[in-house]
Amino acid sequence: MRLNIRKINNYSYYSIIKDYTNLDGKRSTKIFEKLGNQEQVEERFGKIDTIKRIKEYINELNNENNENLLKREYNPNKRISNNIKRNFNVGYLFLEKLYNQLNIKSICDSISDKYKFKFDLNEILSYLVYARIIYPSSKLETFKQCQNFIEQPKFKLHDEYRALSYIAENMDFIQEQLFNNSKNVIKRNSSAIYYDCTNYFFDIDNEDDLRKYGISKEHRPNPIVGMGLFMDGDGLPLSCNIYPGNQNEQKNLIPEETKIVNSFKLDSTKMILCTDAGLDSDEIKNFNVKDNRGFVITQSLKKLKEEYKNQVFNKSDWRILNDLKNVYNLETIESDDSLKEKYYETLFYKIIQTETKSVKQDLIVTFCFKYLDYNRNIRNSQIERAKKSIETNNVTRKGKNQNDYKRFIDSLNSTENGEVAENKTYSINQDLINEESKYDGYYALTTNLVGDINKIFKIVKGRWEIEESFRIMKSDFLARPVNLSREDRIKAHFMTCFISLFIYRLLEKKLDYKYTTSQILNTLRNMNMIEQKGLGFEPIYERTNITDDLHDLFKFNTDLEIVSYKKIKKIFDKNL
Repeated sequence: MRLNIRKINNYSYYSIIKDYTNLDGKRSTKIFEKLGNQEQVEERFGKIDTIKRIKEYINELNNENNENLLKREYNPNKRISNNIKRNFNVGYLFLEKLYNQLNIKSICDSISDKYKFKFDLNEILSYLVYARIIYPSSKLETFKQCQNFIEQPKFKLHDEYRALSYIAENMDFIQEQLFNNSKNVIKRNSSAIYYDCTNYFFDIDNEDDLRKYGISKEHRPNPIVGMGLFMDGDGLPLSCNIYPGNQNEQKNLIPEETKIVNSFKLDSTKMILCTDAGLDSDEIKNFNVKDNRGFVITQSLKKLKEEYKNQVFNKSDWRILNDLKNVYNLETIESDDSLKEKYYETLFYKIIQTETKSVKQDLIVTFCFKYLDYNRNIRNSQIERAKKSIETNNVTRKGKNQNDYKRFIDSLNSTENGEVAENKTYSINQDLINEESKYDGYYALTTNLVGDINKIFKIVKGRWEIEESFRIMKSDFLARPVNLSREDRIKAHFMTCFISLFIYRLLEKKLDYKYTTSQILNTLRNMNMIEQKGLGFEPIYERTNITDDLHDLFKFNTDLEIVSYKKIKKIFDKNL
């Protein structure tokens, strides 16, 4: 800080000013304290050696810590400046660190060199990723929300939309390079790969080449777009693909698996595919037994042949993991309360040899009494809702899926004589209840693997993470509504969602999975700082175990009482 003297109409006015450098590198000043005119200054500092005493006072101020200076600058009678942004998010800085470690800039530079456009693709893509995690919203709103980051974006809105076309055109290249770059950041585990599909509905009436009417996972009567997602053995995304909503998801698996094996140079001879019953086809299994590869695929018991069902529901010949000597009879256990209590949470299994048209496989069936009670409790709750719906005459449609309680409601449209009834009558479908209850407590999968049953169960156990990834994209990243109509821009939107998912999942892993998704995202979204002009940035978020772990992990701190402009710039430089 230094003394400033202004002369106006032969009068001198004294003030103390503070020099500082903005984040954009420009030098600026601000008035720290107005001392007044000559008479006021002499009254405060004396008529003798006035300037010397003022400078001594300034030296004292310069020796004070930032916290005391901050307190001295507050004026309860002064309003804040108009149209000056002071509040900024710094939670994205941890995402930025990972983004740059993955060297995504080099991917964007390669694309930029190929097409020779002028805008900064890397800047646009990075902000699309940060905003998808911190401020999930439409592309227009994303452009506005990016102004909340402490590093202000320089691109224009029309450049953001133009960039989407180039991202879509280079989806395969981006994913291939992202996988290769990620191996320099973390070890990738492709010994097991997981694949699953979901779809996203659009609030439109007419379909086009991509958005088609199909079977919606959310049972919506709207055109949809399908997404297939590959995940590695550690729960990190491998690749994604976007396909028309009316296309059977089974058609995408083999070509997409072939693509990532070739492009990512995966060792397919040691690779095991794990997926759900929706992708249980002879063609997929036959493809995944070549070159000593393996598959572990969920099996629907309801679709089994009767001969296999009879073996499944046979109460004898059940085993327990790590107990090769004994076999168990479920009926014996169920009839004895003490035995049932003892084995209530035990996972029983049996292996039945089966085959498809071209593949020999093992059908592994599991049973658990705890899981049986869980299934029954859910169904009983649904039955009660169905009964209440009939009693209140609130039956408007037929249930369409296994989670819809109205599937248990039967309607009678004719009389006993076969005539059309004036009014529909409703009843509970006891036959359906009896049929469904047969499968309570059971779970099944098919595999060509032989040997360690624990390894197979461990692979299956990891499948929940791909379901979790879909939930994160839909619920936390708000992947829909998309608010885009062009096919290339829709695909680019999902590409940015995929990159966001990868960076978030990588962050989770680096935090050793200590925190839930909501804990991590809420922390990042609430990590805001307020600018104290001339001094730096003051954190206005709560310091927690998560923020401590983030700062320790990434080796920088935003949780100081005041973070100077110089320190903020050092963080920016370290993130590069």
